[in-house]
Amino acid sequence: MARLFRESRRDSSHSSSSNGFLPPAAAAASSSSALPSPFPDLGIALSAADLREAAYEVLVAASRTTGGKPLTYIPQSSAAAAPPASPASSASSASSASLQRSLTSAAASKMKKALGLRSSASSMGVGSPGSGGKAAGPPRRPATVGELMRVQMRVSEPADARIRRGLLRIAASQLGRRAESMVLPLEFLQQFKASDFPDPQEYEAWRSRNLKLLEAGLLLHPLVPLNKSDSSAQRLRQIIRGAYDRPLETGKNSESMQSLRTSVMSLAGRSHDGTSDGCHWADGFPLNLHLYQMLVEACFDNDEGTVVDEIDEVMELLKKTWVILGINEMLHNLCFTWALFNHFVMSGQVDIELLSAAENQLAEIAKDAKTTKDPNYCKVLSSTLSSIMGWTEKRLLAYHETFNTSNIESMQGIVSIGVSAARVLVEDISHEYRRRRKEETDVARSRVETYIRSSLRTAFAQRMEEADSKRSSRNPTPVLSILAKDIGDLAIKEKNLYSPILKTWHPLASGVAVATLHSCYGNELKQFVAGLTELTPDTVQVLKSADKLEKDLVNIAVEDSVDSDDGGKSLIREMPPYEAENAIANLVKVWIKERVDRLKGWVDRNLKQETWNPGANRENFAPSSVEMLRVIGETLDAFFELPIPIHPALLPDLTTGLDRSLQLYVSKAKSGCGKYLINMG
Repeated sequence: MARLFRESRRDSSHSSSSNGFLPPAAAAASSSSALPSPFPDLGIALSAADLREAAYEVLVAASRTTGGKPLTYIPQSSAAAAPPASPASSASSASSASLQRSLTSAAASKMKKALGLRSSASSMGVGSPGSGGKAAGPPRRPATVGELMRVQMRVSEPADARIRRGLLRIAASQLGRRAESMVLPLEFLQQFKASDFPDPQEYEAWRSRNLKLLEAGLLLHPLVPLNKSDSSAQRLRQIIRGAYDRPLETGKNSESMQSLRTSVMSLAGRSHDGTSDGCHWADGFPLNLHLYQMLVEACFDNDEGTVVDEIDEVMELLKKTWVILGINEMLHNLCFTWALFNHFVMSGQVDIELLSAAENQLAEIAKDAKTTKDPNYCKVLSSTLSSIMGWTEKRLLAYHETFNTSNIESMQGIVSIGVSAARVLVEDISHEYRRRRKEETDVARSRVETYIRSSLRTAFAQRMEEADSKRSSRNPTPVLSILAKDIGDLAIKEKNLYSPILKTWHPLASGVAVATLHSCYGNELKQFVAGLTELTPDTVQVLKSADKLEKDLVNIAVEDSVDSDDGGKSLIREMPPYEAENAIANLVKVWIKERVDRLKGWVDRNLKQETWNPGANRENFAPSSVEMLRVIGETLDAFFELPIPIHPALLPDLTTGLDRSLQLYVSKAKSGCGKYLINMG
């Protein structure tokens, strides 16, 4: 897809640079906010717009110097229409070739291919240079990589022209001097006056920005730590504070400018080895990272947030700034990985390609982390990975709420990048881990098991609330029976939807999940059983539902652990039996005892009240005998009507009790008849 050119307006935002780096339109269009920047705060009021324009100045300066050739100013708007170059200007043209190069076809982007990103179907839009026709609607597409960078970084054409004009003036007075041997904010302060700006307010904002850059780069975050007694630092602080109160005279020969230059160059000339001939004003940590991140943002389309088709050319330009900003490949990998991941987040987690690219870059970071001991790198590495891991874990610790069939595709990448970040943090940064044997800790498996258990517990709690709300007068099903059905469905969903993904890092993902559910339901069932006093239809229904659920969960655990080292014994040990059948049996035995005891009590009461009189009973048997047999019959009928699956196992207990009651009746009846006959005789 051709990236259309959109003329951008100068950003008037003054948000703190400690906030996340927002791409221009993508952030506004996305429902997801950018993540906070993982880089240390600068401690000075430089807005994102300030840093972006400063980064653009570094980019242009670095791109317009090649070898020992001087800085040269060539307006982009006139580059295409310029007359044939003279021998003197041909060198100048060569020196600015990187900015003036025409954009190539995006279809051949090697970097996009390496990152796993698809290139656009077409590389040129309607009305773009070389199309041979008039533009029919969409704005024209940038013709050069320099114009692309200006648009991507939201630098206005007047500001761009001023920057290049300033570089031309610098080149005229410092022929052959390289960009890395200059302090750009100082040089620009000397080159421009209020008359070079449309209005005084814009000039004051520009002047303030450059003073703040000097303060940030030379006083707050210098490459080489300052000595408290450094007179140049003290003098620069005084000059900057004074300049905030009253305008600084910026004429080349003014005393204040000479004093500023002396202090700045003294501080910028310091290096770790004491032999550097460069100027160090933008390569102190973390100012360099904030500036470089603004350049990295140019790799992402302003409107869509996707990686631009011209990523190869953009990256080639970015590398030219490394020497000024003190960036190396490791820091670049870290910044670019963060940007890829941040843009994935801002896409609403729908641009899976960005996530995949971030994952690929994270693999490079993992290699870098094993080879460096740079404390600054380790500091920002830890902060960046902690931020990534924090975002992923917020979703993975409750992945049932985050992922479903519509977005399950993103889960694999999110788990992967979260686990990879955790592995680097633990294995390469954690000193505690290094002191222990590495085989004692499987970081990936441990993290994924934590995700599974946490998410299943959360899902179980939600199902409990839902089960409670489902019970009503129209649906009198016991809550725990409803819950057992829901948990069974949840276990099947876990097995079919989530476990296939999580098995990549944990071979017993399904088993861990059902063991967790078994424990959660078991805790509720234990409380329920402890409160039982009698056998009711609801009680039996709950216990039967629990028994079925347990069998289903155990079957899943056994299937999942067939190929495990211990055959799943460790998981089964986590699943102590519910013993629902025993609970039912115990309640039935209580029921039997109550019925038998009730019958015995009836025998005692009735035989005491009954008088044997053969003349009064034509059938020659006592009425109590008929009633006795009726009660026994009703008891047997009630037993077989109990909704239990274990009638045969418990029938002997009942018949034994009934038989004893019948024998008691017969014995007492005979005794009563004997006394009557004796009295009659």
